[in-house]
Amino acid sequence: MVLYMDAEITPARSLSRRGMGIVIGVTAGLALIPAVVFTAIGAPLVLPFLGADVLGLWYAFHLMRKAVRAERVRVSAEAVEVLRDEASVWTSPTAFTRVEEFETAVRLRVSGRRTSVARALSPEERHAFAVALEDAIRAARRERYS
Repeated sequence: MVLYMDAEITPARSLSRRGMGIVIGVTAGLALIPAVVFTAIGAPLVLPFLGADVLGLWYAFHLMRKAVRAERVRVSAEAVEVLRDEASVWTSPTAFTRVEEFETAVRLRVSGRRTSVARALSPEERHAFAVALEDAIRAARRERYS
């Protein structure tokens, strides 16, 4: 099977695992200062609340890292396929698939069904991706019907 497009889109991670550890460590260290002071003057409940803040920050970072998904778009003469984390979430016949470009995503549409791709790209990158996707679909149609 000849692929006319095999694009992988991965969101940029602004913080590495090491960077996340540093941010949480600094936050925990800074939260420990008032916790010790308030515990010393007789307010021991400050420590659990500041600990909950640090735990909440860690959980938010954890959810953010877990939500980052790689997206792959493949165009062949037979089908347009979208995979997220290597699992197929969209398949449509190339001949009937339409590409629509929006401000926040590129949408694939066929007979009432639709899915959005390329949300992780900047507006300029998204436009270039939409153009390349349309070109790949056009080339695949030409190959299939020539």
